[in-house]
Amino acid sequence: MNATATKTESTFRMAYSVRVSIAAAPDRVWTLLTDAARFPSWNTAVTSIEGEIALGQRLTVRVPLAPGRAFRPRVIAFQPPAAGSGATMVWSDGMAPMFKGTRTFTLEPEGSGTAFTMVEEFKGVMLPMIKGSLPDFRAAFDEYAACLKRAAEAS
Repeated sequence: MNATATKTESTFRMAYSVRVSIAAAPDRVWTLLTDAARFPSWNTAVTSIEGEIALGQRLTVRVPLAPGRAFRPRVIAFQPPAAGSGATMVWSDGMAPMFKGTRTFTLEPEGSGTAFTMVEEFKGVMLPMIKGSLPDFRAAFDEYAACLKRAAEAS
């Protein structure tokens, strides 16, 4: 199944999401998602990630969609997969109620593989003023999911 990202929006909320089935165990997918140094080697939607992907850590993320710009999310949730269970990781940046972005990664066991979901939600009173200047993230989300699927299934 190929991933197809979706976008939903209202006045003070905008969200992008993508879901893909991956023929690899959740722990294999989790290993890829949490190895910052190796991210650019498998994910063309990410230029670089500096920092340790671990609970409470701040990251510096650069993406081709926003050249010259660095995003500085903090890892606010980090639940690795356990035997037979899924996993969740959340990155967040910004300051509510003005403008806040939150990206949630979810891995769920699906047979012998994994259902991967990624949701990015933007909220805040400033969103109506700036959402017109934000790029459409659907193609980048599709690319991210396809890269993760390809890398996880390659091993």
